[in-house]
Amino acid sequence: MPIIEASHLTKRFGKFTALDGVDLEVNEGEVYGFIGPNGAGKSTTIRILLGMIKATEGKARIFGKDVWADAVDIHKRIAYVPGDVNLWPNLTGGEVIDLFMTMNGSTNQAKREELIKKFNFDPTKKSRTYSKGNRQKVALIAAFAFDADLYILDEPTSGLDPLMENIFQECVLDAKRAGKSVLLSSHILSEVEKLCDRVGIIRHGKIIETGTLDELRHLTRTHLTIKTKEQLTSLNKLKGIHNLEEKDSELTFQVDTEEMDTVIRYIAEFGILKLESAPPTLEDLFMRHYLGTENSKEEGAL
Repeated sequence: MPIIEASHLTKRFGKFTALDGVDLEVNEGEVYGFIGPNGAGKSTTIRILLGMIKATEGKARIFGKDVWADAVDIHKRIAYVPGDVNLWPNLTGGEVIDLFMTMNGSTNQAKREELIKKFNFDPTKKSRTYSKGNRQKVALIAAFAFDADLYILDEPTSGLDPLMENIFQECVLDAKRAGKSVLLSSHILSEVEKLCDRVGIIRHGKIIETGTLDELRHLTRTHLTIKTKEQLTSLNKLKGIHNLEEKDSELTFQVDTEEMDTVIRYIAEFGILKLESAPPTLEDLFMRHYLGTENSKEEGAL
């Protein structure tokens, strides 16, 4: 059952089109990764979903309710963490967490204390003394202490060190195991790859790919390192071969996944002594889309 349903979302600011027909669906119990570089439209989409701004065109529903007309009701069941948290400077971190929890209707003090300990957070200091990472911790602790049905996380680990990022990932997986839904906006591809069931890639205000990681990996390239008994010839003439290099009698290259079978059969004719394969990553997919876009722009400009 879809928790979030967005159809043809368009948002214009004057002559600038920030979103151009975005379709988005997040299912119950699913962690959905929403990826793209800064300025691609992630935060604009999220602000529409939160009822903070109104879409120029299109519709969006959360829990079956209109995100603009029913924002108050929707917010009773969601937790939100932005990428840049602003706090009341004269309140302590603990006081801010308590305030957020009260606003959410949460009374789970045991969960609050558990998260403060996990995130190695000092709640007694004034908020004005906190680093960016500690401000993020305040929002994350308040969010995960709340038994929300949907967590909307917009670049939530911005400013956190790697150890705290691991704690965050544990919290997301705990929420998933509890049947909660998560919309995770991020440009940290390793984070998305570890956590998400499905991903959507947004570029220039448009969703350009969406699906499970396995479904998207057919568009990526596998890295191979090989050594053969006989000299391998004409490999660069095969379809799907990229970035071919030779070093110390070994060849390294990338191969389009859909051409893998043909390439391996060809290499086998030369007698394989060594073959190392690195699986395609989400980063490969991401960079392939964006580098392709930039190259197209440059070609068009010439």
